[in-house]
Amino acid sequence: MIRFIVTLLLGALSGWLAGEIMGSKGSFLRNIILGLVGGVVGGLLGGIIGLGATNWIGGILISVVGACVLIWLSRKIFK
Repeated sequence: MIRFIVTLLLGALSGWLAGEIMGSKGSFLRNIILGLVGGVVGGLLGGIIGLGATNWIGGILISVVGACVLIWLSRKIFK
């Protein structure tokens, strides 16, 4: 249960950081979703180019990059 809560908090942090980097405003729930899905997207992109997280800081960085990619894609698709 603690691991799940920590995952949500790190996902929220990653989504918030990505929103700040990309200049996107969103709700807390949106930030959690962006961070969690961004972690998956970042993990896939990192795997393609041979990068992976070995600790929680690396996981946050990969999640932030993935969330930034998601924000960028959503802007391209819905603009």
